[in-house]
Amino acid sequence: MQIHFIAIGGSAMHNLALALEHKGYVVTGSDDVIFEPSKSRLEQKNLLPLEFGWFPEKIHDELDAVILGMHAKPDNPELLKAQQLGLKIYSYPEFLFEQSKHKTRVVIGGSHGKTTITSMILHVLDYNDINVDYMVGAQLEGFDRMVHLTEENDFIVLEGDEYLSSPIDRRPKFHLYQPNIALLSGIAWDHINVFPTYENYVEQFRIFVDSIVKGGSITYNEEDSEVKNVVEATENPIRKFPYITPKYRVEEGVTLLDTPEGEMPIEVFGKHNLNNLAGAKWICQQMGVDEADFYEAVASFVGASKRLEKIAESSNKVAYKDFAHSPSKVRATTMAVKEQYPQRKLIACLELHTYSSLNLDFLKEYDGALDSADEALVFYSPEAIKIKRLQEVSSAQIEKAFNKQGVNVFTDANTFKEYLFSQEFDETALLLMSSGNYGGLDFGKLKSHFQ
Repeated sequence: MQIHFIAIGGSAMHNLALALEHKGYVVTGSDDVIFEPSKSRLEQKNLLPLEFGWFPEKIHDELDAVILGMHAKPDNPELLKAQQLGLKIYSYPEFLFEQSKHKTRVVIGGSHGKTTITSMILHVLDYNDINVDYMVGAQLEGFDRMVHLTEENDFIVLEGDEYLSSPIDRRPKFHLYQPNIALLSGIAWDHINVFPTYENYVEQFRIFVDSIVKGGSITYNEEDSEVKNVVEATENPIRKFPYITPKYRVEEGVTLLDTPEGEMPIEVFGKHNLNNLAGAKWICQQMGVDEADFYEAVASFVGASKRLEKIAESSNKVAYKDFAHSPSKVRATTMAVKEQYPQRKLIACLELHTYSSLNLDFLKEYDGALDSADEALVFYSPEAIKIKRLQEVSSAQIEKAFNKQGVNVFTDANTFKEYLFSQEFDETALLLMSSGNYGGLDFGKLKSHFQ
């Protein structure tokens, strides 16, 4: 099989390219820019384009398929050539479905928690020597790639993202997988550039539940009222397995999970992660893992990359970074760190970086999201607002949106960094939440403050 990737450098796309190379396919690709770590990982397997840009001559009749990434535009010259030649063009999720048509497809969906739940499942399966195909949105400890595809494995575990499939396929990715076993963790409005109303966003999850193969199953977070409504309303003849947050307690910075064998210390923490764990357990049991084997395995799960990742610690101070940026994730993550370190001052930093978080109409969704923090710092770049061609947002409007007394809003990266590095971190928990990097924050320098 000869496969060409248009926009090979993306996080998801380059991992799929690596997976197909590992499977023995002939892989080529193009992109106009490729950042690390994609660049080095592609180079290591001789998949890095010799020069950046789009080259229609790379598209020819010998190709079995072209995979089109979201980074490309509808008028991409390579795409136009592929269409002209009548080649088979797949979006990323379409190709994953094509590779898994004859497998049992396990799809983890939800506005939040899906990466962590998928990662937990893969960790437990790996611990128990159960081989599966997979696609997950974060790098996992002990796994070479974020995508793994074979001919022989019976199961494939897929993180089900609700974002669009490709520039020419405006369907959410998770609508294309047709799961046999599905999970829905939560629904909280996001991606407002694509789903302009809350109702429109919720509708995507209804379609997802209705896309489950007849006779399949949906495992769902019963504590989320919107999830409960969506699942209970479906007329799809599927089995329904609700789950709730299990009992747990925190003692001296250690989370103890209540299990049939007694209390068990675990590495992850926070109510939202314990809720994720309950969902992962249900899915693993449906995949043949005994409850006792699940608990034994999950005890050593330390989390997915960039999800409540501990970056520094000494005797009386600790620092975490987290990918959280949507209101529901920010609220849950901030609460989790405060619950884990109740005696310490919690400094919570949030970068407003995405289209949704910088949208004036959406900002009100952040009301109360940082309430668990003792000190809240919010950073955003007015330049990012201009680049995204959004209506100008003022510091006063952001302060009002968070509705928290004393929230500090920064619009200059250097001023934010100077303030952060001037802090005394003794008896403190620092939480950095962003899908960006705070205008170039030096994490190495920050770590030195926690020695």
